[in-house]
Amino acid sequence: MTGGGDEAFIAAVKPLVDAMGGEMVPPDEAGADDVVLSWEGASVVAVRLPQLADSLDHILAALERRKGMPLADLDRRAKQEIVRGLEARGAFAVRHGVETVASALGVSRFTVYNYLNREKGS
Repeated sequence: MTGGGDEAFIAAVKPLVDAMGGEMVPPDEAGADDVVLSWEGASVVAVRLPQLADSLDHILAALERRKGMPLADLDRRAKQEIVRGLEARGAFAVRHGVETVASALGVSRFTVYNYLNREKGS
């Protein structure tokens, strides 16, 4: 990553990159799938996006930090809210998404499907 006034730009985008589970690398180390960010006409930083499955793990870990406890320790209503939020974010389009979420919540896949179907029936 470059020097000079670029540090402010990097500091500004870092929370977003961290929130999505990405990694910042120098632009000259960018791969074909990385996104190079430019500022004032110069390439400043490249963002290496996570794989979708890694993103789901990252989202679940962030939810756990936000709740201040393991997701498996939440009550049924809180778990249903988490499933609803994850569905809105497309978590169940990821291969093994239901299994990953069920494991994090300490419930069965069947229970996650019930939570999803309950929302669709409401």
